[in-house]
Amino acid sequence: MAGIRVPRSGLGRPRTRPDAVLADRAYSSRAIRNHLRRRGIRAVIPQPSDQVGHRLRRGSGGGRPPAFDAEAYKQRNAVERCINRLKQWRGLAMRTDKLAIVYQAALPLAAILIWTAA
Repeated sequence: MAGIRVPRSGLGRPRTRPDAVLADRAYSSRAIRNHLRRRGIRAVIPQPSDQVGHRLRRGSGGGRPPAFDAEAYKQRNAVERCINRLKQWRGLAMRTDKLAIVYQAALPLAAILIWTAA
């Protein structure tokens, strides 16, 4: 997340903190949620069933379940489909390039070609 730079429309430095992070159940750890909370980022991450069970088994000591926005989570599907389309490019999927700059140049090129084909 340290490499995120979103330019603002108009003047000002680029944004380095997203409004929300959408992730799947694999990223539903206490450490990740605490890191996002400290930075003021909303976590849209569903809880795995085993974490729900552990929390319920502890009763009132299990704490309140983390907030989850189901409507925002549905937008994650579009990102996943885009990544799958990008991974159809062998060089992007396998990352065989010796230099990172070649990979970083191929990524926008592939995105533009996918966007114009749609």
